[in-house]
Amino acid sequence: MTPLEALDRAIALLDRGAVGGFKVQAFVRARDTLAALPDGEIERRAGLGTLTDLPGIGRATDRLVRETLAGGVPAYLAELDAETRVPVTPEGAALRERLRGDCHSHSTWSDGGAPVEVMARAAAALGHEYLVVTDHSPRLTVAHGLSRERLEAQLVEIAALNEALAPFRLLTGMEVDIAEDGSLDLDDDLLERLDLVVASVHSKLRMERRPMTERMVLAVANPHVDVLGHCTGRLIGKRPESVFDAEIVFAACARFATAVEINCRPERLDPPDELLPAAVELGCRFTIDTDAHSPGQLEWQAYGCDKAVAAAIAPERILNTRTADDLLAELHPG
Repeated sequence: MTPLEALDRAIALLDRGAVGGFKVQAFVRARDTLAALPDGEIERRAGLGTLTDLPGIGRATDRLVRETLAGGVPAYLAELDAETRVPVTPEGAALRERLRGDCHSHSTWSDGGAPVEVMARAAAALGHEYLVVTDHSPRLTVAHGLSRERLEAQLVEIAALNEALAPFRLLTGMEVDIAEDGSLDLDDDLLERLDLVVASVHSKLRMERRPMTERMVLAVANPHVDVLGHCTGRLIGKRPESVFDAEIVFAACARFATAVEINCRPERLDPPDELLPAAVELGCRFTIDTDAHSPGQLEWQAYGCDKAVAAAIAPERILNTRTADDLLAELHPG
């Protein structure tokens, strides 16, 4: 492990533990400072004890670099790994082993914290065969949603990365905002070009039950929509669930072959446990997705796997147990 790789891992572990904030930003700045140094300069300064003379390099980074250069796993990384490890039952771990990819992720193209390539390499390191890039659609300006021009530019980047990263695959996608009238925040010709479309409600979350139900049904009935994202929109302890008729919405998902996402973010864990049985009984398919905004968050799939096991969802009903080719064949038959 190089010092830069050690800093990358520290950042990922802090993200995995949802630490965030100043500590992550400090390590990111430190990594950028060290990455700009000429070859051999990190080792020279570490030997002289002058790393902390550099802007943004504090005692924690200095210790991490020196321990990395000494060989073995740095104590700080070992501590972080133990503190931020994602808990999982044996049954959930077995299901996680069957997942071939992650169908909902974000990058610096919208509100994510890492470039597409960094997210892809982190997914590959976890044993995934593919990652679907689903940055936000243009209406969600707070998340720096992608305009038509920016989405087209991202598609070019993904095509180039697929050549460089093979056999790992990046699949194209978008998390498309569901408007109040149930329409989608992206033109049909662009939707047709994407491998997978996640549709989510991000605004007017307190709508009355009937109009919210109609809004969601119209979205999942759209032939371009493959996955209904974080269906209640809740943020645990911060924002309550949206109110809608779950049986009607899940019946529509089953009817139109739109998967129900099990969102693994610790603050979402959506759908709530009490709603999942209805989706199972109505014959829905599912995805288990991290909605990751940084590399470390890609490890959150275990949370969703435990939810799926508790709801007795058969692995065959979970789309991302498929290979990339099988997934695409199922989503786009013929």
